[in-house]
Amino acid sequence: MIVVGVDAHKKTHTLVAVDPLGRRLDQLTIAATPTGHQQACEWIGKFGQVLVAVEDCRHLTRRFEVDLLNARHSVVRVHTRLMAGARRSARERGKSDPIDAEAVARVALREPDLPKACLDGPSRDTKLIVDHRRLLVRQRTAAANKLRWFLHEIDPELPVPSRGLRRLCVFDTLEATLTGRPGVVVEIALDMIAECRRLTLRINALESRLRRLVRELAPALLEVPGCGVIGAAAILGETAGAARFKSKDAFAHFNGTAPIPVWSSNKVRVRLNRGGNRTINNALHMVAVTQVRGSGEGAAYYAKQIAAGKTVKEALRLLKRRISDRVFRALLADETARSRHDQPAEGSVELAA
Repeated sequence: MIVVGVDAHKKTHTLVAVDPLGRRLDQLTIAATPTGHQQACEWIGKFGQVLVAVEDCRHLTRRFEVDLLNARHSVVRVHTRLMAGARRSARERGKSDPIDAEAVARVALREPDLPKACLDGPSRDTKLIVDHRRLLVRQRTAAANKLRWFLHEIDPELPVPSRGLRRLCVFDTLEATLTGRPGVVVEIALDMIAECRRLTLRINALESRLRRLVRELAPALLEVPGCGVIGAAAILGETAGAARFKSKDAFAHFNGTAPIPVWSSNKVRVRLNRGGNRTINNALHMVAVTQVRGSGEGAAYYAKQIAAGKTVKEALRLLKRRISDRVFRALLADETARSRHDQPAEGSVELAA
C-alpha cells in the first residue's frame, strides 16, 4: 500500500507519497485552507487506496484530519519522536518540509500499531470542558491568593476559612463586611470578590455538565472505587477511546503507569516511567490515594505490598497499575454498551417521515 506522509504547519501542509519500499513517488504542498484540503484529497485519490500518516500535532492538523476522514481515507498519527530516526536513516541530508513528510511516511511503513485518527465525538467534548474548567480553576486560585493579601491588609482578623474563597456563602459574607468601607484597597477587593464569584459560578456549571456527560458516557468507570466525576471526565477525555489500545499493557504505557525496562543479562530491573499522559496519570494517582485511605480492595492490596517489604511509593505505583487495568476494562465496557445502544435493533424498520 502506498503511504502519504504529511508535515503540517499553520499556513501550509506538505504531502509526500512513498511506495511500500519507502521510495518517494511524488510530493505536493497545499495551503492550510478548505480549498487546499480539497486539492490534497484529489491528489491522494489518484494513488488509489492509500494510508495517510500525519505528524501528531492536532492543533494544526485537526481540520485536515476531519476532511481526510470525510473523504474515506485511513489516517494514522505519528509522534514526533519517531521521526528523528527516520530522518537520520534517509539518504537526503538536512531538514525541510518534504524531508519531514517523507520521514512521517516511512515511520508509518515501519510501525504497524500507530494510533488511528477518528472523527471527534463526546470524548473530545469532555476533554475540552475539563481543560476549560482547569483553566478557570487556575484563574480563580490566582485571584483568591491575591485577594487574601488585600483582605489581610484591610483587617488582619477578618475570618476567611481555609479553601473558603470558592464558596458563594463566603463571598456574600465578605461583600457585606466590606461594603461601605472607604479606600482603594477595599474597592479592588470587592472587584476581586466579584471575579472569584463569577469564576466559581462558571466552574460549578461546568462540573454539573461534566457530571451529566460522564454518567451517560462512562457509568462503569464511575463504579471504580475512588473515581469521581472530575477524574473520570479527565480519563475519558484524554483516552479518546479505549478500543484503540491493543491491550491493557498498551494503555498502561500510554498513561505512564507501566515501568520502563532498564536491565541486561539475568537480573530484571525496571525504573519509573516519567512519561506518558500525565493528566490520566494524575487522575489514577488520586484514585489510588482515595482507595488507600479507605477500607476496600485497594487498601488491602496496598497493605499487602507494604507487608511484603515495598516502600510507600513502590506500593502506590503498583496499586496505580492495578487501577489502570481496572479503568481500561471499565472504559471498554462503556464503549461496548454505547455501540450496542447506537445500533438499531435487529429486525427493526425505520419509518419514513
